Amino acid sequence: MTEISPTALRGAVDLSSLRGRDSQHAPAPAGAAAAGAPAGGVVVDVTDASFGEILELSRSVPVVVDLWAEWCGPCKQLSPIIEKVTREQNGRVVLAKVDVDANPQIAQAFRAQSIPMVVALIGGQPVPMFTGAVPEEQVREVFARLLEVAAQNGVTGSVPTDGAEPEGQGADEPEEAPLPPLHAEAFEAIEAGDYARAVTAYEKALAENPRDEDAKAGLGQVRLLDRVQGLDLQQVRTAAAAAPHDIDVQFQVADLDVAGGHVDDAFGRLLDLFTEVEPDERPRVRERLVELFDLVGSADPRVASARTRLASLLF
Repeated sequence: MTEISPTALRGAVDLSSLRGRDSQHAPAPAGAAAAGAPAGGVVVDVTDASFGEILELSRSVPVVVDLWAEWCGPCKQLSPIIEKVTREQNGRVVLAKVDVDANPQIAQAFRAQSIPMVVALIGGQPVPMFTGAVPEEQVREVFARLLEVAAQNGVTGSVPTDGAEPEGQGADEPEEAPLPPLHAEAFEAIEAGDYARAVTAYEKALAENPRDEDAKAGLGQVRLLDRVQGLDLQQVRTAAAAAPHDIDVQFQVADLDVAGGHVDDAFGRLLDLFTEVEPDERPRVRERLVELFDLVGSADPRVASARTRLASLLF
């Protein structure tokens, strides 16, 4: 289980660039209602512009920040669990959902190398929770520890709830359909960090049904996670700067950029690389670009723009 420690509050990440203003507010007294509670209730969408308000709110009530993206398969598995557990806290925790594609400043501030990434804020300071999809039992354990650490730091306020009934409590609440067997196998492998096994499961699912869009999206995501696992962003960037025509290391930077939500940077890097490498190496660069296009999604305007540029380079 991810361990949350009070010592993690000191110097984990610099969030000063996201503060709307300097503040010296003390935490709210125990049991106090949080000032400036979000209008959306306990689950709110947050932007680069509004994140300063969430930082201030975390001085009164612990805030869980969920960094996600529409193209991220594991995010779609994890986010509903986090929302469910947040609502069950009855206002003692606020969930701030951040679309990293639309809000790159927040992703950069948290040094998000891959998503889903979940970080808590207590008293304006970040506390790591977990990265990647995790089971509901682990989410509950981490939330319980989060509340303990918040109490130790005097952050014990609450916000009014939005009146939403916790998932599974309504008499007419439909039961969630179980995942297909191969999808379930892939999810279990992702939880265990065994991305190679998840790739195999999704490949089998696509072999059985080539039109399985969920399997296609999941396959692209776990292939990316498998490639970036264990990479050090700073080391890779340094190596890429020293060897601008090294295809493998440029691929690594592009993968890390996509995983961190810097999609335009990744596409621009590979399109520039396409123009600079030898003609017999260009098909390899094109294949990686197409793979990343599929991962991000054809509806994304950044994909459309990059496809247009690639087409002009090809013809």
